[in-house]
This record gives sequence, structure tokens and C-alpha cells, in this order.
Amino acid sequence: MNENQKYDKLKAIISTYLPDDVSVDDIQMNSHFINELNINSAHLVDIVLDVEDEFDIMLENEDMEQMQTVKDALEIIDAKLA
Repeated sequence: MNENQKYDKLKAIISTYLPDDVSVDDIQMNSHFINELNINSAHLVDIVLDVEDEFDIMLENEDMEQMQTVKDALEIIDAKLA
């Protein structure tokens, strides 16, 4: 799976949890989940669970703490898949 495929899968997961005032087009590599995409902490947990299912990986609490932006999430996914 290449980077674009991972990004597209992650974007699809995130888009499910976006509030009404945020568009899928707002999801960029450097988008901050809470500050820019307005995703609350409960939905962030849901995103982590969906990422685990989609990519068949296990994320630890420290991974979740480091996952501030879309790029952070992709880097963590890459590290877990390696």
C-alpha cells in the first residue's frame, strides 16, 4: 500500500467524524485534529479504533498522544506497519 492509499483511507476514516462546519476538503496533511478539524476527544478515540481496524495494527496510549495532525497519524501508521 502506497502513501496516497494510506492517506485516502485515513481521510475516509476522519471524514466520518467531522462536525458539520468542517468539510472533507479541509483535511490536509498538516491539519490538527482538534484545533483545525474540530474533532472532539471522543471522536479521536473512535478514529484510533477505526485506524487499528483498517490497517490491522495496535496503537498504544503514547501513539494516541502523539497523534496531533493527519501527518502524525500517517507516520505512526507507517511505523506500525514497518
